[in-house]
Amino acid sequence: MKTSQLLNYARDSWIPGEGQLADIASAIDGSLVARTGSGGLDFAGMLDHARKSGGPALRKMTFHQRAHMLKALGQAIMARKEELYALNYATGATRKDGWIDIEGGAGTLFSFSSKGRRELPDGHVLLDGPVEPLSKTGTFIGQHIYTSLQGAAVHINAFNFPVWGMLEKLAPTLLAGVPAIVKPATSTAYLCEAAFKVMIDTGLLPPGAVQLIVGGVGDLFDHLTCQDMVSFTGSAATAMKLQTHPVIARESVRFVAERDSLNASVLGPDAAPGSPEFDLFVREVAIEMTVKAGQKCTAIRRALAPAEHMDALQEALSARLASTNVGDPRDEATRMGALVSTAQRDDVRARIAELAAGGARIVAGDPNADPGPAGGAFLSPVLLRTDDPWNNNAVHDVEAFGPVSTIMPYRDLADAVALANRGKGSLALSLFTHDPATARDFVLGAGAYHGRMVIIDRTNAKESTGHGSPLPVLTHGGPGRAGGGEEMGGVRGVKHYMQRTAIQSSPAIVAAIAGTYINGAPKTEVAVHLFRKRISELKVGDTLKTASRVVDLADIEHFAAFTGDNFYAHMDEEAARANPIFEGRVAHGYLILSFAAGLFVDPAPGPVLANTGLENLRFLTPLYPGDSMRVELTVRSMTLKDEETGQVRWAVEVFNQKDELVATYDLLTMNTP
Repeated sequence: MKTSQLLNYARDSWIPGEGQLADIASAIDGSLVARTGSGGLDFAGMLDHARKSGGPALRKMTFHQRAHMLKALGQAIMARKEELYALNYATGATRKDGWIDIEGGAGTLFSFSSKGRRELPDGHVLLDGPVEPLSKTGTFIGQHIYTSLQGAAVHINAFNFPVWGMLEKLAPTLLAGVPAIVKPATSTAYLCEAAFKVMIDTGLLPPGAVQLIVGGVGDLFDHLTCQDMVSFTGSAATAMKLQTHPVIARESVRFVAERDSLNASVLGPDAAPGSPEFDLFVREVAIEMTVKAGQKCTAIRRALAPAEHMDALQEALSARLASTNVGDPRDEATRMGALVSTAQRDDVRARIAELAAGGARIVAGDPNADPGPAGGAFLSPVLLRTDDPWNNNAVHDVEAFGPVSTIMPYRDLADAVALANRGKGSLALSLFTHDPATARDFVLGAGAYHGRMVIIDRTNAKESTGHGSPLPVLTHGGPGRAGGGEEMGGVRGVKHYMQRTAIQSSPAIVAAIAGTYINGAPKTEVAVHLFRKRISELKVGDTLKTASRVVDLADIEHFAAFTGDNFYAHMDEEAARANPIFEGRVAHGYLILSFAAGLFVDPAPGPVLANTGLENLRFLTPLYPGDSMRVELTVRSMTLKDEETGQVRWAVEVFNQKDELVATYDLLTMNTP
């Protein structure tokens, strides 16, 4: 690999660092890969550029425009993935490890793009929950909304996933409309820089939307404000140092930490040797020890099993680890590559020594062996065992961030819960059991200590994503030792980069702010049937008011006979009168919905392609035989799915002859743009 000096990307220019540079060595043979540094950068200027250029440009875009941008960035990563794979090997990772990092990172962009287009409005404001009525007549209401922060997000990433770690933070940040400054870990910064260049080369990112620091952050933290956010992944020691920075405290800067943790995996009491769950457990522990050479913040560090199965577990796991081929990650026969650096390997060896001094003993692997090419950072998988986990503090406190795990016994389920929780908070926990009662009791006992829990058995193992795979749609983080923060989680992750504000005003004002129709806001009655209009021709608040229809007893009885719904409130006058809610027989709720559709649907082919759902249905006033009903159909919001289809959300209000609301609901239709 050719040695190069990595470049910072500041204020839309590629800038080499000045002064002393740091050398980055190959994990395979120790040869020089790159030099890097950030000396001479104007960190205050970078923040200013993000706030004054990147932020306004991103906030001008709608959620959907940002979502389409994310998709295009993901496609660019995929189109040039082989360039990234070529660099990936120098980090010590195999191609399979790189797939998680590179294609997994692109997949995260795709996931957030899809979430943005499906779950967020094609606008700039995100509603949080329903309207809160604050007055008798409805002229004064409350509504929680989210708007984009007007600062910058500082992303400080770990060495183990230089591409995915960058993209899993960037995806929700950019979707929220917030610019980012990315600071990768030095040891793998060359791979991060290459992926960053791919995105810049697309020309899709507005000026100031993203910047890159390939060295120290200098005085960056001194210039943070309450509109900025720091998202950190790495060690607890570094997280605490950053989190206690005086500016973080003084300005109440949002700080999200995802720290390493002593994650546990538990073999259920029902999972005896020979059961599918036992075999799955052995396989998963071995995988988590060897993928990325165990350098995963979610890797299994503590494997808990019933005391009577410990010997069988040790034998099975040792045999599986012995078959792991450790060596040059470029070799297709290699199953586990190197650690990221010799310094990291030496640190893992020191942590293994601490675990052994605490009372654990090595039962498989040799931490002092050098199984790979000379000069590389290779280490065999090392399995330890402790038979007295309650009197061995080290196994619950010391993390060897490499291919290392410790097996330990528990007496009963309550003991397993207590041992799992003794890690003081983790990112991930897995339980292998086929017993639903065991799963329920364990989750109730341990859930508060773990950010994500996966229960695997013979029915879901084939399709399971496994113990250690963070997913874009689920939160990634954990309490206590794990940092107390959250990343990803679909739209939840987007909200981390937005401010929730309570708005109090009239329905008209709130609707104007939200960019969506809110019940009670002004409507615009139109002459042309709304089903005749494409999405581009519709406006929020456009309303169709239908004619009235009388609902008589014959309609009710015919509907009952036709559907089989003979509930007494519709068919038995005496029983209906005895009901404390009704004054006599009433129309079926679903009859009202059916008749409502008959009143507002335009039957001819047109822009409306299909009815895709109905939400928020409420029946408010009974409709009695002889009453009439009419409908007001209003455009609540519109969403484009792609070039050929979109979704219209309609507010449907059904009134009786007294203009009382009989029913309300949201109708979803697929329309042409």
